[in-house]
Amino acid sequence: MSDELILSVDNLMMHFGGIKALNDVNFSIKRHSISALIGPNGAGKTTVFNCLTGFYSATGGSIKLNANGSSTNVIQVLGEFFQADDFVKPRQFGSRLWYKLFGGTHLVNRAGLARTFQNIRLFKEMSVVENLLVAQHMLSNRSLLAGVLNTKGFREKENQLLDHAFYWLEVVDLVDCANRLAGELSYGQQRRLEIARAMCTQPELICLDEPAAGLNPAETHALSQIIRRLRDQHAITVLLIEHDMGMVMDISDHIVVLEYGNVIAQGGPDAIKNDPKVIAAYLGAEEEEVA
Repeated sequence: MSDELILSVDNLMMHFGGIKALNDVNFSIKRHSISALIGPNGAGKTTVFNCLTGFYSATGGSIKLNANGSSTNVIQVLGEFFQADDFVKPRQFGSRLWYKLFGGTHLVNRAGLARTFQNIRLFKEMSVVENLLVAQHMLSNRSLLAGVLNTKGFREKENQLLDHAFYWLEVVDLVDCANRLAGELSYGQQRRLEIARAMCTQPELICLDEPAAGLNPAETHALSQIIRRLRDQHAITVLLIEHDMGMVMDISDHIVVLEYGNVIAQGGPDAIKNDPKVIAAYLGAEEEEVA
């Protein structure tokens, strides 16, 4: 595992009116690692994911993604609010205006971060392979003329995208389902298809939101193998939210624990499972007992 950081989150805050969903959250993720974000329901885990991936614009703090050979300020590329001094600094004003007009979640994905969702969001009326081709639209030949004339270059690019799609179908063991409708797959298969679709965008960091939710023990074990394969064979960094503590402790290199929007502990599996604050958060021990 590399000591280089692929993600740094500093003083992250997310407020919804007077509700502080996240309050001064700090953690970092090492490249080529498997990290888990855990905590009781309502701790703010999915809110962190939404801030990392651009579905929410954080109220404050910093998110730095070091992927695809560059450093990306996630909050900046989403389009920050204008500040008073922007109007006397033309370059700063121009940068904010550009991202206000053209920024968004697509820039976070292009920077090398992809995600799956707690609630499956496949195109269920499309085939399995079509779901993966849609994910590669930025890599396709989008020339109208080339498509109409069906040029050699257009056909070659289509074949490359198909090969890439089938490669990831093989990784998640869904090749036999390539031409089935995504909505016809079992729940566990749909979970794996979401991971394959995210990987088709060529990320260096993938965020998995409760990937084992609703899976039986055999499916959870198979999912654990896939996640390890992403790290070990494809040099992908994985950050997951998960309530299956057996799976978390088995596959994680690093664990961050949230409670009420605050980080209460972080470290390796052995340290976390023996931490009194973590035990109290999950089992409801009294404050005096933790002390």
